[in-house]
Order: sequence, then C-alpha cells, then structure tokens
Amino acid sequence: MDKQKNTTSKAYKVSFSTNSIRNIDEITGYIAFINQQPLNAIHVGDAIFETIHRIEQHPYSFKECDALRTKSKR
Repeated sequence: MDKQKNTTSKAYKVSFSTNSIRNIDEITGYIAFINQQPLNAIHVGDAIFETIHRIEQHPYSFKECDALRTKSKR
C-alpha cells in the first residue's frame, strides 16, 4: 500500500489594526484622487489584499523583514 503525504497546509489568519486599514485607505485614496488614477488605486488595493491572502496560505514563503526585530534577530 502506498502512503499518501498530507499536502494540505494550515492556513493562518492575518489580523489588521485600525491604523493599517487606514493606511491602505489613504494610499489608495491618494492614488485615486490626488494622482487621478482610480483604476490604478483599485489594482494597488487588490494587490495588497492578494498578497495578504498569499501570506495566510503560505507564510514561510516570504522573506523575513530585515528592519523588524523578531525572535530570530534579537
């Protein structure tokens, strides 16, 4: 009998602070209204949330931020 490997990975939940949502709103608002490029603002917002979704699904496939102090960089 062949044993199949369990290929399903655990999905993580990314939490947002109020400030982070406000920042995303300000970024997309600036692109849409100041730069007068509403379609680009939509693309940027979508790209941000798509990246967050990818982080939830595969958190270890992204490089650790060099600027942040974490457990591995004390």
